[in-house]
Amino acid sequence: MAVSPRALRLFAACVLGIGCTWPLAAQTTATPSGLSAAAAGARAPAERQEIRAQLMPRRYTTVAAEIAAKINQLPFPEGSAFRAGQTLVSFDCSLQNAQLHKAQAELDSAEQTFKSNQRLGELNAVGTLELELSRAALAKARAELNGNQAVVDKCVVNAPFAGRVAEQKAREQQFVQLGQPLLDIFDDSVLELEFLVPSTWLSWLRVGGALRVHIDETRKSYPARFIRMGARVDPVSQSIKVVAEINGKPAELMAGMSGRVQVSAPSQ
Repeated sequence: MAVSPRALRLFAACVLGIGCTWPLAAQTTATPSGLSAAAAGARAPAERQEIRAQLMPRRYTTVAAEIAAKINQLPFPEGSAFRAGQTLVSFDCSLQNAQLHKAQAELDSAEQTFKSNQRLGELNAVGTLELELSRAALAKARAELNGNQAVVDKCVVNAPFAGRVAEQKAREQQFVQLGQPLLDIFDDSVLELEFLVPSTWLSWLRVGGALRVHIDETRKSYPARFIRMGARVDPVSQSIKVVAEINGKPAELMAGMSGRVQVSAPSQ
């Protein structure tokens, strides 16, 4: 194949390292087009993103002992349901009840003394100081009775709401201390989805907006809607917590289940 004199001169110049102008058109054109494609990809908003979410009960708490005593009964085992006002824990309060009866007797005695001094005072047969002291003794006895009654009232723990027992942290006939956790309970009548979304979504995300969630355990997809948004943005992750509620009340869903949330951003 014949080689042109111009090609020979270009080859010789590149070998000698002087005035080499070897064509780089392919390289120079590829770089700008690659950058523009990346920039275009960065500018293109994602129409749909998947985020992990967990089903949480709207109300849940840990029931703790408000007195130091021995547990008599824990009528609801783990997983069982209860109604609002039902007894969750009862303690052996024989000592507390005896102290309450003693306080009641002291109150009765103080009332009789005060009434007697009042009648004597009307007849000017008792001094003012003695009358006032009996009045103060009556007030003290009544306060002690109220204090003992408050302690006895804590011998039974009633359910603050209807729900289920998630975990028993103590057992019957166990002596527990003041403030010791006894039960984890939650209200499963309403389950909510909690998850984090990018803070940039605040420009279009609104309460009442629709979404879907695919729960891993049931392998089903459910429609839902946003019901609450967090009060602040995390500056490190640039995310915000949001809460959604699944439409209806599917019986197969349980607290603690998780899945993928699918949120469609509005068209640009």
